[in-house]
Amino acid sequence: MKKHIPNAITCFNLFSGCVGIAFAFNNNLIYAGYAIIIAALFDFADGLIARALSVYSILGKELDSLADVISFGLLPSVIVYQLFLAAPQLGELSIYLNYSAFMITIFSALRLAKFNIDARQTDHFIGLPTPANALLVASLPMIISEAGSFWSSYILNPYFLFIFSIGMGFLLVMEVPLISLKFKSFALNENILRYILLFSAALLIVLFKFVAVPFIIFIYIVLSVIQFKF
Repeated sequence: MKKHIPNAITCFNLFSGCVGIAFAFNNNLIYAGYAIIIAALFDFADGLIARALSVYSILGKELDSLADVISFGLLPSVIVYQLFLAAPQLGELSIYLNYSAFMITIFSALRLAKFNIDARQTDHFIGLPTPANALLVASLPMIISEAGSFWSSYILNPYFLFIFSIGMGFLLVMEVPLISLKFKSFALNENILRYILLFSAALLIVLFKFVAVPFIIFIYIVLSVIQFKF
């Protein structure tokens, strides 16, 4: 019976993504963002529990990737698409430009497919993990809500959203190693950069709430470069 527990948690991840898509299509982007956060918690929990119970399975790995395509691929794209629609339209150009939001889904699927067959990604990632990318997308409508017109004028810009969609797609599949938060031990000397990342993230979220998320992603990439290049 215990072997089914991680898969059940993965299904909750998928359910959260589906509910988030419903929220996003109803233009409730804040709740859609919270659905991504909940899905990310389930995504973290299923792997943690699978390792704790020693019940790893091929089915679980494939189910996890399929759930992630929805929760961290399609749902973020729908959020960005709705932001495109809320931004000033550029005539006939916007008819085509708006759909660039779904490049996030495409590159997320590529990222997850590569992960499943890439033996290098056992103790670190190659390319930005899809949950990190999705959390960044989830922060955008929350930043608009919290920070007001200052940030919304930048975020609700079709050119920014187009560059953002393409740029995040590139980060998902880039051949750059990034830190994984899978701890083999809790020794300080082995995990110093992981602890710096977690402490920085917690501090920034307390100080700046969702505005902190883009800066956390930037710190994550910088610390990863430091770890793997030096």
